[in-house]
Amino acid sequence: MSLADLSQATGISKSTLSRLESEQRKPSLELLLPIAAALAVPLDEIVAGPRVQDPRVHQHPGRADGRTFVPLSRHRTEPRAFKILIPAAHHTPTLATHTGHEWLYVLSGRLRLLLGEHDVVLAPGEAAEFDCQNPHWFGSTGTGDVEVLSLFGKQGERIHLRARTRPKES
Repeated sequence: MSLADLSQATGISKSTLSRLESEQRKPSLELLLPIAAALAVPLDEIVAGPRVQDPRVHQHPGRADGRTFVPLSRHRTEPRAFKILIPAAHHTPTLATHTGHEWLYVLSGRLRLLLGEHDVVLAPGEAAEFDCQNPHWFGSTGTGDVEVLSLFGKQGERIHLRARTRPKES
């Protein structure tokens, strides 16, 4: 049914129907009742919540820079969630900067994190968060593989750094 046909059947202007369709206007009951009648559908079919889809995220691991990235979020909106598997051999730092915010939670192994002048080692159960515009790198300490959860984005809940700062060698 076209907007013009629906407008004629309901007495609602085409511009109002167009704004409803494009979600620029919230529907009221006085608009929904004639629309449901004109479309010959029950009102609860129009106002029902979204259908619940299978909530499982189908994981399609990818590899980059010697690491395995397992996406844990379905959408490409922020924040993005990943499980990152870092092999023991990935322990040579290369600092980088970019936009965004990163949250890390160590599942297993020992994660070395360089962030600006900080050089910290995080153990399983420890978490860190940082602004990615600060020079940073994270990887293995060289003693074993590391598995971390990562949330990356510009927004979200903040996790507080609980790791201990390693003393600088003189």
